Parts: sequence; structure tokens; C-alpha cells
Amino acid sequence: MGEQAPTNVIAVTSGKGGVGKTNVSVNLAAALARQGQSVLLFDADLSLANVDVALGLRPKWDISHVLSGEKTLQEILLPGPGGITVVPASSGVARMANLAPAEQAGLVQAFSELEQPVDTLIVDTGAGIDPTVLTFTSACQRVIVVVCDEPTSLTDAYALIKVLNRDCGVKRFDILANMMDSEWQGRQLLAKLCNATDTYLDVNVRWLGSVPRDEYLRKAVQAQRAVVLEYPRSSSARALLEIAARISAEPPQPMGGGMAFFIERMLAAREKTG
Repeated sequence: MGEQAPTNVIAVTSGKGGVGKTNVSVNLAAALARQGQSVLLFDADLSLANVDVALGLRPKWDISHVLSGEKTLQEILLPGPGGITVVPASSGVARMANLAPAEQAGLVQAFSELEQPVDTLIVDTGAGIDPTVLTFTSACQRVIVVVCDEPTSLTDAYALIKVLNRDCGVKRFDILANMMDSEWQGRQLLAKLCNATDTYLDVNVRWLGSVPRDEYLRKAVQAQRAVVLEYPRSSSARALLEIAARISAEPPQPMGGGMAFFIERMLAAREKTG
């Protein structure tokens, strides 16, 4: 078997809901696939599935069937638009929000048995700081925190960064400002966030980019499509494509790489947060 480059494992997360996190995940996955990458998009909001809805998919099986032993992870993989592959979550299954340690271990094992290596794994987490979110987010090499211009978005993003740093040892965070009127507005949000993180935390908070609010993004969301595929020349699509190019330009973080790294980190995070 030839040498496989390490998988780039990226968490897309947020301190609160309603900031467009899943839409960012979907579009980054599609944008990276447009570059020729093999991309696996994992809907890690395990009890409130959103990725399949955002893409107009109707999965017959989901992650709950993997945990029950009815299906393997390989068997529930769902082809998505633009060549991406989706790991669908369940919807309205309350127990999935807080997995028991044995179930989390089962999920780790399921990822270890995937047949085909992928270039990038995007983990679309739930919002907030519950243990499952912390487990998945801290297992990733790169953490993208999505914010918007609501004051609670910034305060909750700070709380998320603080907990991930204090409890899980995460030190580097990329900030993506979504639904912005201008890049300047996004950079102002970053400056406010950095005022707090630089004062109280030992973390590296970096600017990843901003996505403008435009009519084409709204239309794509309503049509359950990725704007980078549906309206690739729109301002929102161009911004997302540029952010994806920026992500691709950086190799996986030196602390590790590949699916094995994700699995090991999930186990370690489970022990810390469980």
C-alpha cells in the first residue's frame, strides 16, 4: 500500500446556534472537493441532524444505527453534492446528545474501520460546550470557530474557547466571521474577541476570513444547496472558496495527522470530559 498523506481533520464549531455553522461546514466541504480533494463531512451534532437537511439529503441510515450495531460506518456513508461524502447524524433522538463512554468508544472504533482514506475530514459539531461537542472538537487538528455580529455570538465563542483551552488543552483557534456586511466588520469582531483572549487566556486566535451576507447565499440555503456549487460567482461563494484555498495551503498540524490521530484524540478527550 502506498504512502497516504495524513488526513486534515477540521472541526467547525460555534459557541451558540444560529450563526450559520453548518452552512459553513457544507460549503467548505464542497469547496475543498472542488479542488480535487476527497472530503468526508461528519455531522457531529448527533441528536439534531442538520447536514442532510442543508444538502437536501434523505438518509435511510444514520450514526445511531452504527452505535446500535445495525450498520457499519461504511454502510451509512451518503454521497453528497460535488463529490463529498456525508456521515449523517440522527434527528430527534435525545440519547444521542450525551453518549455513554461505551458508545463513544464504539464510534471511535467505527472511524478506525473506514475502508478508504480521505484528504479532509470536516467535523460539524453541535453548538455550545456540552461534553460531546468538546470531545469531537478537541480531537481535531484544526478548530474553526464561527461567529456572527450578535453580541451573544462573541461571548459564547469566548466561553467555548476558554473551556476547550482549559479542559482539553486546545491552544489554536481560527475565527470565521459569517453573514458579514464587510470584511472590516468581521475583523472588528476578531479584535473584540482577541481583547478578551489575549488578556485572560494563553491561546493563539487567528483570522481565517469572513463570509458576506448576500442574496445568493439565502437562495442557496432555501434550495438546500451549497452556494459554492449553486452560485459559484456570488460574493459569498467566492469568500468561501478563498477560505478553502487558505485551509488547503496549510498542511495538517505537526502535532499529528490522519484518521488515527483523530481516533486517538477522541479517546483522550473522552477521558478528560467524561
